[in-house]
Amino acid sequence: MKEQYQKIIESTGEDVTRAGLLDTPDRASKAFAYLTSGYKMDLNAVINDALFPSDSEEMVIVKDIELFSLCEHHLLPFIGKCHVAYIPNGKVLGLSKVARVVDMFARRLQIQEALAQQIASTIQEVTEARGVGVIVEAKHMCMMMRGVEKQNSSMKTSAMLGSFRTDQATRTEFLALLNNQ
Repeated sequence: MKEQYQKIIESTGEDVTRAGLLDTPDRASKAFAYLTSGYKMDLNAVINDALFPSDSEEMVIVKDIELFSLCEHHLLPFIGKCHVAYIPNGKVLGLSKVARVVDMFARRLQIQEALAQQIASTIQEVTEARGVGVIVEAKHMCMMMRGVEKQNSSMKTSAMLGSFRTDQATRTEFLALLNNQ
């Protein structure tokens, strides 16, 4: 990847031998590997047996999980936050594992619509929850730095599974709890 970054930089007309760019191909390749490290993550290792028996049937919400990802269309970042909720069905997931699932999918070349769905489906699969709701809010550099250049735009997407999809009261409770400060 380092050699490819060197070619990209050279194609702009830059001199890759100038002091400020000498180590850039190496740094850029390491950064890109980190930003796409979600492909190398294994779900079982991420969860690490952090499922615990629980009699709770009340909604669990993990709010404001920071995320960054790369738009698969332009390879530019989108940055925002994710809110995850689920209704337990005999077991709960360790709190940090919810954020780790978000990271696993966000650290891939991605579109936000798919990201929300992947997170929801995975939480559903792992916990066997009665329902899962995910909302992702992000600002996209591909829209801010190029194209229409709209600096204050943001995108919100959701994925609702199980009772979050079929029960309006559950969905309303989730949205109301998100909006309470």
